[in-house]
Amino acid sequence: MRLPVTPSIEIAPSVLSADFARLADEVRQIEDYGIKIVHLDVMDGHFVPNLTFGAPIIAKLRKYSPLCFDTHLMITGAEKYLDDFIDAGSDHITFHVEAVDDPYLLIERIHAAGLTAGVCIKPATPVEAIAKIAPLCDMILVMTVEPGFGGQSFMHDCADKCHQLRKIVGSDIRIEVDGGIDPTTAPIVAQLGADTLVAGSAVFSKPDRQAAINDILAAANNI
Repeated sequence: MRLPVTPSIEIAPSVLSADFARLADEVRQIEDYGIKIVHLDVMDGHFVPNLTFGAPIIAKLRKYSPLCFDTHLMITGAEKYLDDFIDAGSDHITFHVEAVDDPYLLIERIHAAGLTAGVCIKPATPVEAIAKIAPLCDMILVMTVEPGFGGQSFMHDCADKCHQLRKIVGSDIRIEVDGGIDPTTAPIVAQLGADTLVAGSAVFSKPDRQAAINDILAAANNI
């Protein structure tokens, strides 16, 4: 599935908080609840202090889900491994501007493969670092926690970057926010211009996941 076009607000549940032993079932369940995007956090233990999964897991999961695979590469040397994640079945690939040598070339390679491309900035990275490449992307990812682990507290000052980016990219490029998203923070980022909200523990840790998704969407749409 392709990345949905704007302006609809979408929840992109992060499988970082899902049950890895039942990953296919977990993803199928959120699809039944109307989710269009699933967020796949790839961590290498080098760029961020955690390890998750790589292209082989994504390739296996691809067999069980038609959702848009929003692959977030929190890895050093994304250029070297890009083809693996393309071949695994990613629909959208986001890389960190802090971890690549030539972001322009990487965006070109992603687009040449028929995928949508995104760039991400960590909390300490200013918007100016991606001001020139942001308009070349299909979605920009703003981290409102330090990348590496789920369940962290939302950083309000980082959310202001959404407003700055919306001025740069206009209305045709999605702005995604990852970190501490729940019904309390969703309206904050939505009002600042975000339209794609990554939610991990706020979805997968809840006994009623459909209600959790609906609560976040309702909060974001009633800003």
